[in-house]
Amino acid sequence: MLSKIFSAGLTGIDGYIVTVECDAQDRLPEFEIVGLPDAAIKESKERIKAAAINSGFMFPEADITLNLAPADKKKEGSGYDLAMLLSVLKCAGILGEDDFSDSCFLGELSLSGDVRPVCGALSMCLAAKEAGIEKFFVAAKNAEEASAVSGIEVYPVDNVAQLVSHLCRREKITPVTFDESKFKMRKKYIGLDFADVKGQERAKRALEVACAGGHNVLLIGPPGTGKSMLAKRIPTILPDMTFEEAIETTKIHSVAGTLPPDAPLMTDRPFRSPHHTMSSAGLAGGGRIPMPGEISLAHNGVLFLDELPEFSRDSMEVLRQPIEDNKVTITRVGGKITFPADFMLVCAMNPCKCGYYGHPTKQCTCSQSDIKRYLAKISGPLLDRIDIQIEMPSLSYDEVSDQTQSPVTSAMIAEKVNRGRNFAAKRYENEDNLFCNAQLSSAQIRKYCTLDDAAKDLLKKAFDRLGLSARGYDRILRVARTIADLAESETIKAPHVAEAIQFRSLDRKYWQ
Repeated sequence: MLSKIFSAGLTGIDGYIVTVECDAQDRLPEFEIVGLPDAAIKESKERIKAAAINSGFMFPEADITLNLAPADKKKEGSGYDLAMLLSVLKCAGILGEDDFSDSCFLGELSLSGDVRPVCGALSMCLAAKEAGIEKFFVAAKNAEEASAVSGIEVYPVDNVAQLVSHLCRREKITPVTFDESKFKMRKKYIGLDFADVKGQERAKRALEVACAGGHNVLLIGPPGTGKSMLAKRIPTILPDMTFEEAIETTKIHSVAGTLPPDAPLMTDRPFRSPHHTMSSAGLAGGGRIPMPGEISLAHNGVLFLDELPEFSRDSMEVLRQPIEDNKVTITRVGGKITFPADFMLVCAMNPCKCGYYGHPTKQCTCSQSDIKRYLAKISGPLLDRIDIQIEMPSLSYDEVSDQTQSPVTSAMIAEKVNRGRNFAAKRYENEDNLFCNAQLSSAQIRKYCTLDDAAKDLLKKAFDRLGLSARGYDRILRVARTIADLAESETIKAPHVAEAIQFRSLDRKYWQ
């Protein structure tokens, strides 16, 4: 007898439909799985047998062959267990003659017959919907995540016996409906506020501009000036994620297995802060079958690299292509995968190894050659891709001892950021996939960055005096466009250009 049940697999962060075909012949008992299965799938034979028996079903004594199609694509993971068991049970006549071509089944089996959650449920549910499937059966712990996909019924499954009872129309499982109120709940960064950071008003203004335009930032200053404190509070002033951004972000974290158990949908923009010992593969992603790295896990959020010069040269240079293209492509033996990587890069560093070069009161213990060697760890091409560079001076006693809260709060900055983004959004309403000024291409810069005469003269002088590259010229225009948006001005004026130029002056001070 032949049966066919649909399941789903993963390629990168995208799902695809897998057809589980079962052929059972009345011969000596054998059990074989074909279709390029990995070790976890080969071991599923014992899980399937035990789950069937412990759920009260007789496992057929027959020559059983299971095929996972398409057979030329490597299959990984234990998520096919449930579909394979159902395919065997259908061959044995336990599920009757009903057609399940409108359903997709996903889940790992325990020996007792319980259905366990798997990674990537949201991506696979999206793939099922695109394939025209109407019902998606998944482990109960994955159901809320998958229910974010509209247009498909998601059924939470606790165990095999419950599912068979539903399929045989004895006891119906109630589908899960998406709870929109949970999407609106944002609690990850509660308790963090820009008002906690004493002084550093210029740095706060720079981060306001950076968040309004999605620009990359470098914070440089002695230890204890608030670089890390400010960076960790950046998500509190970023615009709220749209539902589409939340879906895309959740797909990445679900596939990587980093989705919090109490958060079926990512509602806060991610903030990733990898340690400086992380390898380039850890940042970009990799593995035998490529998986997302920190660069992709920061998609639609912030990637914070503290102590930037302490990262290896390979790790820093791997950032260059994703910053330009907003994606990272990984090629391994298992395949070539492209992951989205549209993030805001925030870097923090000391001006030298000891941290006190240029400090007004503390003596720097580094030699000039040590300072040059330390700063030279950051390459010119990477530095050229950072739009805003801010020096954070040491705080005075009066600033440190002041007990009054800073007048600049996250709520105030967030209001300005949202106003600037909304002003820009009206201008880009006819552009596809353009959400902030940092994403402007060279052609779009010429179209949307209109300067008055005074601004043109100032920019020309700055270009000649600072020796800007073509990329540096474009990045100053992008930042000036954001500053003009915050002022709700369609024309970029001289003060906007002047402020943008000031935000790129440190590479001339430290990296002459």
